Amino acid sequence: MIRSFSRAGSAVGRGVLSIGALQHRNFRLFIAGQFVSLCGTWMQSVALAWLVLEMTDSTLKTGLVATLGALPVLLFTLYGGVVADRVNKRFWLMVLQSLFLLEAIVLGFLTVQHRITVPWIYALAAFTGLVSAFEIPIRQAYLIEMVGKSNLMSAIAMNSTAFNLSRVVGPALAGFVNAAFGPATCFFVNAASFLAVLIGLARIDPSATHQEHTGRRAGVRAGLDHVFSLPLPRALVILATVFTLFGASLIAILPSFARKELGASVGGYGALMAAFGMGAALGAITLAAVGNRFPRERVAFTAGIGLGVGLILLGLVPVFAVTVGLLVFTGLCMALSAIMTNTVLQTGAPDHLRGQVVGLYSFIVVGLAPFGSAQASWVGEQFAPSVAIEVGGVVCLTAALLVSWQMGLMRRPIAVIEAVPGGPSREDG
Repeated sequence: MIRSFSRAGSAVGRGVLSIGALQHRNFRLFIAGQFVSLCGTWMQSVALAWLVLEMTDSTLKTGLVATLGALPVLLFTLYGGVVADRVNKRFWLMVLQSLFLLEAIVLGFLTVQHRITVPWIYALAAFTGLVSAFEIPIRQAYLIEMVGKSNLMSAIAMNSTAFNLSRVVGPALAGFVNAAFGPATCFFVNAASFLAVLIGLARIDPSATHQEHTGRRAGVRAGLDHVFSLPLPRALVILATVFTLFGASLIAILPSFARKELGASVGGYGALMAAFGMGAALGAITLAAVGNRFPRERVAFTAGIGLGVGLILLGLVPVFAVTVGLLVFTGLCMALSAIMTNTVLQTGAPDHLRGQVVGLYSFIVVGLAPFGSAQASWVGEQFAPSVAIEVGGVVCLTAALLVSWQMGLMRRPIAVIEAVPGGPSREDG
């Protein structure tokens, strides 16, 4: 019996390691450290949002934490993409992750000493956002160096899997730790979690990377010109913008929705966040294993339609058990759309522009998030959190249907993207 279980476990292990990106030791070190660190980050995010809500009892002021954290990304991430194309990515990732660690320590000490205030929280959120403006494009552009272009979609999907599994584990731990020991403990656990990613990066073998040396340096507008010159990337970028402003803003108002409309405690809020992360992780794992079997653009557009439907139903049925199921579905759709969009943009980018393309994508999904959080928080404050969710769902569904029709999803096969002169050929998935 024991041998049977052992053989079964070995077979599962071999199956997992056969997933494209996980065949690379460097990527395994990277993703393991990222997962631990992201769990800590989600613990801090949940504890911090709940702390601000308790201090202010304001949906708007709670949403401003996410807004101020993302605003520097809006201002600097396009330049961060230019930097990503020119620097030693591994070295600078270690520097930037160390700054994240420092921020968590400061937040923890201020809380322990009862000196924490809303202005302090806002200032530290802005600092984290400034670091993220450079860390996000560098980290995303580093994926292809670890796994090569052939396994890039797998790496993006596994990266999303780690992010969304941590969205399950982190909030669940935060609910328990925050209730038992207070928010400061969540902040210190987050600080310690950054050691995992730093250790993983330190153990990466630079000689085993797939870095391209093109010898070309592009201007700051080259990435924008590249993306907007072709119909499919342009359509995906438009949808990503709408989903950021009216779909992902769900996360900013979820604490108020949980407390004011579902009557949930911090533990219930953590469970809702975990449900959303579970759905997103399911989508990411599926794409990591079998994603190459499906047309990428069709998955992205169909998932966008599902996202709009899920958000509308969330706003219409504020019942805790139903909300959990709908958050799983919504997280699944959001992950499928995001991973496929990111993959199409990165695989179609010339090597000397990949950092800029990732910077543009980060500008959209993170940098524009302040506007999404602000509009959802304002609508939630003036009317109700459920109304803000419904409005977001209607806008997302309308945009997804219009773009899908325009690109021929409902009428004919979507055209293969043309090759850019001087760059590699692009594929439609």
